[in-house]
Amino acid sequence: MQPKKKAILVSLCVSILLMLAKFVAYFLTNSNAILTDAAESVVNVLASAFAFYSIYLATIPKDQNHPYGHGKVEFFSAFVEGVLIGVAGIIIILKSSYDLIYPKEISQLFDGAIIIGATGLINLWVGFYLINIGKKQRSITLEADGKHLLTDAITSGGLVVGIILIQLTELFWLDSAISIVLGVYIIYNGYKLTRRSVGGLMDESNIELVKEIVGILQANRADSWIDVHNLRAQQYGADLHVDCHVTLPYYFDLVAVHQEISNIDQLINVSGNHKTELFIHADPCLPACCNYCKMPNCPVRAEEFKGEIAWNMDNATKNQKHFSQ
Repeated sequence: MQPKKKAILVSLCVSILLMLAKFVAYFLTNSNAILTDAAESVVNVLASAFAFYSIYLATIPKDQNHPYGHGKVEFFSAFVEGVLIGVAGIIIILKSSYDLIYPKEISQLFDGAIIIGATGLINLWVGFYLINIGKKQRSITLEADGKHLLTDAITSGGLVVGIILIQLTELFWLDSAISIVLGVYIIYNGYKLTRRSVGGLMDESNIELVKEIVGILQANRADSWIDVHNLRAQQYGADLHVDCHVTLPYYFDLVAVHQEISNIDQLINVSGNHKTELFIHADPCLPACCNYCKMPNCPVRAEEFKGEIAWNMDNATKNQKHFSQ
């Protein structure tokens, strides 16, 4: 089984078991705060189930109707998970606000705290496991699910502290107050997850990836690579796509141009941390490029070399040759 499928299947099975444990804790205690944690576990199960399906789709090879692959479904999965988290937070706040005004009896809080504490520790382990696999496999779905479980673990930790405080002080209204605070925290995390997924669906440029590629090109630039501009990067699940323009001497024939582009492609895929698909457009040089062109023995040089223009995020991402800045 592929690592991504195995990881999300582990998450789904664990989420189901922990959800059942939390509802047992709720029926023992009748605590709103524990119900908050149990309700979030329902979201965990739904999110993990959808994530499993999205990862299955993302691993389907490219086809005629999906030339860029099916990886973008992972952004949609993360979006759904973020929305579900937000909805759960809103429901929790509404119910807890009602019970704050009309409180009800709660009991066996220490038993509930033990169960919730154990589920929190398990979620902490599974969360770090999913994030680690997600980073290795370039899967936003696994990272999102892992971060969600870490959020759940933090919520459970705060809940245990709150339950012990309620039992010691016998201020039972704290149960609903703690639940409202946790609900706000859950909504905030749902927003962050939704924001990131929308960015991916809208083809928001992967800034960190672009910065990494610019650094690799600058550190290994050849004399014939006069400048690099209009560099962009997009992520489709685990697949990365980069396109850019490279200015080359205008007198190069097609064989030479093809070789230079192949050299750049190989450089990125050997030096980078992930497999990247590059689309490189070759631009011919102009006389105005001569002052920063290091091409030795150039037969058409119109101006002496004055100094190299270092490639950075500012000039490499603009859609213009560097002399026109």
